Amino acid sequence: MSRVTMADVANEAGVSKSTVSQFINKRYEYMGENTKKKIDKAIKELGYQPNYLARSLKQKRTSMIGVIIANIMHRFSTEVSRSIEDFCHKHNMHAILCNADDDPEKEKKYIEVLRAKQVDGLIIFPTGKNIELYEKMINEDYPVVFMDRKIEGLQANVVIAGNKEATYEAINHFLENGHNKIAIATPPLNISPRIDRLNGYKQALHEAGIPLEKEYMVHSEIKKMKNELEKLFNLPEPPTALLAGNDLVFLEILEFFKEKQIKVGIDTALIVFDNLPFAHLTETPVTTIAQPGYEMGQKAADLLIKKINSEKKVQDFNDYVFPCELIIRESSQSENK
Repeated sequence: MSRVTMADVANEAGVSKSTVSQFINKRYEYMGENTKKKIDKAIKELGYQPNYLARSLKQKRTSMIGVIIANIMHRFSTEVSRSIEDFCHKHNMHAILCNADDDPEKEKKYIEVLRAKQVDGLIIFPTGKNIELYEKMINEDYPVVFMDRKIEGLQANVVIAGNKEATYEAINHFLENGHNKIAIATPPLNISPRIDRLNGYKQALHEAGIPLEKEYMVHSEIKKMKNELEKLFNLPEPPTALLAGNDLVFLEILEFFKEKQIKVGIDTALIVFDNLPFAHLTETPVTTIAQPGYEMGQKAADLLIKKINSEKKVQDFNDYVFPCELIIRESSQSENK
């Protein structure tokens, strides 16, 4: 059986090929309801499948974007990815999702492969190690938006959370509850969100007149985190409050606390910087700093698609900073409770 063509649909519906093309591309401005119904019926009866490859060659568009996630294991990354995909679906675009595992070589490979597949643009959670490649895309006016991480000195559209401000607020919450031995635990300081969170921590303690203790600032790979926590809580004066820098750090803390029989909110106050859907279900409900991941994903996708659809070469770059929300629960209680 030969492939059903657009001409077959046009003949079946009693309209021109150009009218069928307008229907398929959702250009309904001058099309009556009866015409739309006839074309839709003809497509279904004939089992017509549009040739998207030919369409993309003609329009010089693939209606696809690439999304390169730094680490899909983070709840925040999953939430942002879902938001981007929802936005694309609503706007008749398709998103190809890639996980770089925080590996610059893997990120570089994905950028090159996706561009070779002629995706219309990219949203990247950057490793920060492929500066020349980022700059090349921007200089070529290729549509690209960076998510979650800001690259120092790179002029680009970036969608980020207010990491420093949110951490500053969280540390002040500890201080207001009587804590002055406050620690922070993050993965290595090789990306901007972690650096910004540490700076918020330092600023809050500095303004409170509390000296910074190097031993209270833990920055370790996840697989070594429990060993560093062991050192932290074996100090002569261990912290009474702890800020977990993200969800993966939080899981290591939970496991360590369980092994050492340290009770959250009783022995040590705890705040977690990340979106944890189960935070209120733990034995002691956990105070969290929630990032507006869904809204950030929508913004990134909107910026990218507007750039894709723009015919003007516009070098207008901005940082789009989204405030976070401190959700206070029992884990960050007063030291004197």
